[in-house]
Amino acid sequence: METETKRLYEALFLVDSAEAGADWDGVCENITKVLGRSSAEIVSLRKWDDRPLAYEINKKKRGVYILVYFNAAGESISGIERDVQLSENIMRVLILRADHLSQEDIDKDTPLMLAEKAAEAAKAEAEKVAAEKAEAEVAEGGEEESDEAPDATDQKQQD
Repeated sequence: METETKRLYEALFLVDSAEAGADWDGVCENITKVLGRSSAEIVSLRKWDDRPLAYEINKKKRGVYILVYFNAAGESISGIERDVQLSENIMRVLILRADHLSQEDIDKDTPLMLAEKAAEAAKAEAEKVAAEKAEAEVAEGGEEESDEAPDATDQKQQD
């Protein structure tokens, strides 16, 4: 009895963005089933990004890329690729060996995560600037009232 040597692989699945938006759990379940048929052990499954396609695929102009790291035997990769070709939900897949990657590389932020963090930081900065501006306006409003009061008394003295 031979023991199968399972290696680490990196796969980038391309699915229709409308379908992924409507049924994210179903898309993830579909990918998990495809990998499960080949006895692959999923290490990580994350949404990589939602991007316009360079050319139309199945009359679709946008796609969601899903990054999956999994352990599998080398012989099972052709079966995974065949199952993807037969799948109606998955448009394309690219599978590469990833033995050289460390756990830190696998956990690295995806472009989508980086964009979300940048958006959150920009929103926080905008809120901070707005709060500072509001405080400055309140402070200026108090100074203007005190400036107006002496002017009013000066005018009364002139009358």
